[in-house]
Amino acid sequence: MDSAYTEISTALQDYFDGFYQSDVATLKRIFHPNAHLYSAADGPLVDDDMGAVYARVEARTAPASLGQPRMDRILSIDRSGPESALAKVQLAIGDRFYTDYLTMLRVDGAWRIISKTWTYVPLGDAKAQAAE
Repeated sequence: MDSAYTEISTALQDYFDGFYQSDVATLKRIFHPNAHLYSAADGPLVDDDMGAVYARVEARTAPASLGQPRMDRILSIDRSGPESALAKVQLAIGDRFYTDYLTMLRVDGAWRIISKTWTYVPLGDAKAQAAE
């Protein structure tokens, strides 16, 4: 395993921890301030800037405080150069199981998410598929 893969997977721990603990300070370590999050999971295109994302995270009850089991994992990391990568990850928040595509750039010596495209399935569906 090369050092870039290790750096990216280590940086992604802030992503998983930040969402699990609903901790905006932790998420700010992994997201670039100019990042945007995109989805069409519920119909029309959603394009959220980080202010909207952080407000939503602060407003919800943290999965950690609910005792929700962690289901986060890295499915793949694809580097296209020394400064760019695409990570495919999954995590559970509330009653949803998310699959996220994270476009990452190495900026000022640190890996940061510059864009995220996400979708989800109901958590019960994900648990049923895992049991099959």
